[in-house]
Formats: sequence, structure tokens, C-alpha cells
Amino acid sequence: MTSRWSALCLCLALVATGCSSNRAEIKEDRLTVGKVQGEIKVGMSAAQVAELLGSPNIVTTDDKRREVWIYDKVSTDRVDTSSSSFAGIIILGAASRDSSSSQRQRTLTIIIKYDEEKKVRDFAYNSTQF
Repeated sequence: MTSRWSALCLCLALVATGCSSNRAEIKEDRLTVGKVQGEIKVGMSAAQVAELLGSPNIVTTDDKRREVWIYDKVSTDRVDTSSSSFAGIIILGAASRDSSSSQRQRTLTIIIKYDEEKKVRDFAYNSTQF
């Protein structure tokens, strides 16, 4: 009888406090504004840039035949939130569950211009989110 009483008290304690959980799923990317601002420097070699940022999406040349690398990244962050709560006596089985989801899209475009020796001579970036 004592173990049943203990089990019932434990269940009632869980019912009284309720249960809830939140979780967020955010994907980490190699290309970030912080990485460009903090690590890309004029004078770096193309190999160093490739090591930091990976391969570019587009490689082209300017009017003087110098290489220009373009990184164009679009990402979606999705945040799922769910909440569960149980109320009342367990025998009644009252329960509710709420969930919601939101998305945020981000774009990051990085343009890196090289000189004749394949060293960074200039770079620019544009970041948006909506």
C-alpha cells in the first residue's frame, strides 16, 4: 500500500508542477559576417581564403583579368517551440499541447577581389535577414 501511495503522490506532484519544454534548432554555417569581418584581410592568398570560407559559388574576372570570387549564401533558421502541460487528476487524463514554429531567412553575399598575384586586394559583403 505504501508503494502505491508513493506512486500516487509522485504522479500528483508531476501534475501540480506541469511539464514544459522548449527547443530551438539553429543551424551553424561556415559563412558568417563575423568571419568575414574578423578573418579576411587584404593581402591574404586565395588558398587562405578558400581554407577559411570554402569554395566560392562564382569565380569570374574583372576588366583587367583579375579573379573575383563571389560567395552567395541563403539560409533559413527555423525555431520550433513546443509546450506540454498536464492538469487535474491523472484519472481524468486532462492534457494540452501547444506548439509553434517560426522561420527567418538570411542572405549573405561576399565579393572578394584579387590582384595579379592572387592576393586579396579588396572585399565587400552584404547581409540581410527577413
